[in-house]
Amino acid sequence: MKGGIKMSDSYSLNWNLDAIYSGGSGSEELKESLAALKSDLDSFVLHIKDWVIPTRKEDSVEFLLLVNQHADITKGLLNSSNFLECLASADVNDTRANELASLVYEYFSILHTAEDDWYDKFASIRDDVWERLLNENGLNEIQFILNEARTNRKKKGSKEQEAAINSLSVDGYRGWSDHYDTIVGKVRVTVNLDGEEKEYSAGQALNLLNHPDRAVREKVFRAYTKAWQDNSRLFGDTLNHLAGFRLATYQLRGWEDIHAEPLDYNRLDKKTLDTMWQVIDNHKAKFVTFLERKAKILGLEKLSFYDVEAPLVFSGEPKKYSYQEGADFIIEQFGKFSPKMAKFAAYAFKEEWIEAEDRDNKRPGGFCIDFPLEKESRIFMTYDGAPGTVATLAHELGHAFHSHVIRDEAFENTDYAMNVAETASTFAEMIIADASVKDAATKEDKITLLEDKIGRSIAFFMNIHARFLFETRFYEARKEGVLSVDRLNALMEEAQREAYMDALDEYHPQFWASKLHFYIADVPFYNFPYTFGYLFSLGIYHIALEEGTSYEDKYIALLRDTGAMTTEQLAKKHLGVDLTEPAFWENAVQTAAKDVDEFLELTSEL
Repeated sequence: MKGGIKMSDSYSLNWNLDAIYSGGSGSEELKESLAALKSDLDSFVLHIKDWVIPTRKEDSVEFLLLVNQHADITKGLLNSSNFLECLASADVNDTRANELASLVYEYFSILHTAEDDWYDKFASIRDDVWERLLNENGLNEIQFILNEARTNRKKKGSKEQEAAINSLSVDGYRGWSDHYDTIVGKVRVTVNLDGEEKEYSAGQALNLLNHPDRAVREKVFRAYTKAWQDNSRLFGDTLNHLAGFRLATYQLRGWEDIHAEPLDYNRLDKKTLDTMWQVIDNHKAKFVTFLERKAKILGLEKLSFYDVEAPLVFSGEPKKYSYQEGADFIIEQFGKFSPKMAKFAAYAFKEEWIEAEDRDNKRPGGFCIDFPLEKESRIFMTYDGAPGTVATLAHELGHAFHSHVIRDEAFENTDYAMNVAETASTFAEMIIADASVKDAATKEDKITLLEDKIGRSIAFFMNIHARFLFETRFYEARKEGVLSVDRLNALMEEAQREAYMDALDEYHPQFWASKLHFYIADVPFYNFPYTFGYLFSLGIYHIALEEGTSYEDKYIALLRDTGAMTTEQLAKKHLGVDLTEPAFWENAVQTAAKDVDEFLELTSEL
């Protein structure tokens, strides 16, 4: 027994998807569900067309029926889409899953066109009638979402334009995103290790880039970058055309600022984003000092890109956790801050919500995905036992806990923005990283684990910043025409040099090809929310440190509000801070910098 929670003798490395739809991509249950969804969707489309714009509060009953119908269809589409995403991620050769996913995306396109028609009618409702509608039948509970839909619709094009965009997006957005997944599924990394030539998937090779032996890292890095470069023409076409469709969409809508959509998507003020990056820039020199010290310890003048995340190993083999040990450690440490988090994590392991096996034909990376009909989540990753993957597992469990505590809110209020989604996950990851450092048995172990913890700051302040700089400059350049592979490589290296303050001696110009986040169809600039979530959660974490388990209910209350207000409103209500001012960000970055100070002190004689 740990923290009052019984540990299991064995947790499965594979998830149970049959609890969602049995039979995988050939599921009859899924087939029947999709047929019913299409029928409901067609009914909703007709209902929207026939719906007369309300002129009095008595019309609210019909409005409520539409709200409920929309929620039911959205839940069903998300359920099937997320199920197929799980199948395709666990087996890149599951072509049937990809085919069905394209069909579901077509259904989403039909839904989005109906939504635009519906929201267009929202915009035509007189303000006084609109206010009365929201106060009827409990709709005031989701008034933020309804008001947001009304406001955002006014920013878009005509009904005809939006219908065309939604129809074309099946191939314009989703098609190119799917094309990227297809190419990645065929990427093989061939490396000669220990005199034997071995072939790895992209995900397996990515884990090897954290190998403690620099010679292995360098060999894998050379082979890894070659694999992406060999396919760079395909990736270049994919990225250019995906971005081209997005920019054409913006042009139709009259949008000039390429950050406008991602800021709206994240319910974030531009001043907040600019302030956050400026504060980070002001403190980067401290983290460069860390990189310089790490290079010295490794016997290098400067780190290369493939050294940045390398573990420090002073003797013997680096610490590894079996999957069981990693799970038990997470549950135990969660319990010190939130017994509810610990209980939830134990349940997720027991119920086989996690796909963690290290095997071939899995996609690289990790994610947590939700099933609104079952009110459950599933987690995807490749577990290798390193402290970093234990933290990654905790990160994804943080996402799942967020979905768990918000599941009984109105469905519309469960659609929280990505930047605050990364708050719960990073909070959970931080608990594990901090605990690992504190539990270190020796000074050497503490240095090793502290380095791993600081590595998260380097990732969020430098790696993510490089992605943001690259994507910003790429989209601006793409307005003038298609970019060659050489130009994409140059833009990527330029962004990395700036973000890392030229602290490395070798960079990763092909990173734009290897990073999935640049190819996600529905979410542009899938980068800065990670840094936001990291710093935002730092502030929350240190409140939790001061208050202990008594902070649990306040933390859960914050998570429950994440889908029902802007980010700035959330911070003001629950933390009492103004995110557009530097003070909050200064405190958060300084908190991360204290780890660097401790690391420099511990390694001063090395």
